[in-house]
Amino acid sequence: MAKYQAPLKDARFILDEVFAAEQEWADMAATEEVNVELAEAILEEGARVTQAELLPLNLSGDAEGARFENGHVTTPKGFKEAYRVLAEGGWMGLGGNPEYGGQGMPKMLTVAFEEMLYATNTSFALYPALNAGACLAVDSHAPESVKQVFLPRMYAGDWLGTMCLTEPHCGTDLGLIRTRAESLEGDDPLLGLPRYRLTGTKIWITGGEHDMVDNIVHLVLAKLPDAPPGTRGISLFLVSKHLLDADGQPTTPNAVSCGSIEHKMGIKGSATCVMNFDGAEGVLIGEPHQGLAAMFTMMNYERLSIGLQGLGLGEVAYQSAMDFAAERLQSRAPTGAKAPDKPADPILVHPDVRRMALEVRVWNETGRAFAVFVGQQLDRVKYHADDAVKADADALVQFMTPIAKALLTDRGFDATVMAQQLYGGNGYCVEWGAEQYVRDARIAMIYEGTNGIQAMDLVGRKLYRNRGAHVASFAALVRAELERQADDAQTRPFAEACKTELARLERVSEQLLARADDNPEELGAAACDYLNLAGLCVYSYLWLRMARAAAHGLAQAGASGEGFYRRKLALGEYFVARVLPRAVALEAQISAGAAPLMAFSLEDFAPEQ
Repeated sequence: MAKYQAPLKDARFILDEVFAAEQEWADMAATEEVNVELAEAILEEGARVTQAELLPLNLSGDAEGARFENGHVTTPKGFKEAYRVLAEGGWMGLGGNPEYGGQGMPKMLTVAFEEMLYATNTSFALYPALNAGACLAVDSHAPESVKQVFLPRMYAGDWLGTMCLTEPHCGTDLGLIRTRAESLEGDDPLLGLPRYRLTGTKIWITGGEHDMVDNIVHLVLAKLPDAPPGTRGISLFLVSKHLLDADGQPTTPNAVSCGSIEHKMGIKGSATCVMNFDGAEGVLIGEPHQGLAAMFTMMNYERLSIGLQGLGLGEVAYQSAMDFAAERLQSRAPTGAKAPDKPADPILVHPDVRRMALEVRVWNETGRAFAVFVGQQLDRVKYHADDAVKADADALVQFMTPIAKALLTDRGFDATVMAQQLYGGNGYCVEWGAEQYVRDARIAMIYEGTNGIQAMDLVGRKLYRNRGAHVASFAALVRAELERQADDAQTRPFAEACKTELARLERVSEQLLARADDNPEELGAAACDYLNLAGLCVYSYLWLRMARAAAHGLAQAGASGEGFYRRKLALGEYFVARVLPRAVALEAQISAGAAPLMAFSLEDFAPEQ
């Protein structure tokens, strides 16, 4: 059975002791009222509500799934009631703009709550996750009248938002979309904005139709009649499921409907919809032909959020597996019986079982620090008054976002598979829950831009296009941290490892840039390996910071306790000894170049007869 307690101690350690979050928040006017006490209260209440309301619905929601009938979607039993509890608690607007009813909490803090959502019930979590992204796009780009009408209701959870991008004939290449927007006579009487009629079909729309709220707010990519070709011709529109009266209340159904829902490998309680826009009325968000830029405002947040899906599932998979492993008796330890009063020892005495357990744990705990680190940069970009600080943070966000989405979801899926392995045959059976975590984690590597696309974005836009400037920004941050380190025996191995990995990243980056100048295929050939190499370098930097904080906590009898600090340092030593050496192989694979991949002709891929 599922076992989960929100990792509050680790979250507190990362926020308070590694990143000094309270000081970080005090430096920005928008977050200066957020302090340790408030953050603690939010984390504790977030843990309580997710564990009480969402975790009990996870297994049953997977078994029941979302149901589609006559154009309507019914969510699994209990989802609607649990949603109302969270909405009434203010959780839908946790990071929202206070001017329109949001709570304005920094991303450094909200990532911890998002992890809890995904850990306790990923299918449910996707509904508020899409709403948060839609709210961000509206807040950043919509006219004031749209913000006034829609944001308070979306933050309150009365309405929920979606993102409608993909179409049946195009996925990543959004320049191929066919959904059209045509002008209508007369402005929208409530919003005072020109009206448009949207026609087209969108697929894979999370929460496109469901029964948890009365109105759904669709953000839709479409092309105006005078649109230039490709992605330069995309505009963003807001389409309400219901037309609104003069008081902003839903009335007549708009011409948008759900044609079907997908039958999926996992996240079965999340309604993944085909949405038909048959002349639906909408209004323009942002400038004409600038829709993709508007969508990318929220992509950095959404891609981090999907990374948190991998992290949350890895954590609940680990906790559940450790609960099983503590009770499961099999054979004796290699050095003799550890539980002589029992017929066999718990399986955690065996080195290979420990290898699997520590592999899962190290990715979870490092990923948690990474999420806070990326959240910190997003907060600085959004709120900091110093333009130089904002610029540095933006460079880091650009570089880190594809790594966060891909690395957290790749390693999150690996964590669920390895945790499942700890159960033996029990892990393949539904009642233990482990197989559901594997199925739910798999999609995170695919949507919000496949992880291959993230890798291509990293080497193409974030490395090659700016000639390594983002790498240089990260390198400057790491070197500043290295210079701050005292020559301490406990942290010296972490500093040396970080220096080695930074030198490797810079060396490989320079070599790849040079090779790509002569052969553009080199970028695609190296992309996935380069992303993982860069991720290991980032993680070595984070372990240096965590080791420093843990060593300081030991010396000063810190709040997390001696046992916590010693375990943290031991896990960091495992990372340096057993995980970082994989960077050597990644460098060799990148150095092999594109030739081994491109030696095959298209015909060579046909099966041998």
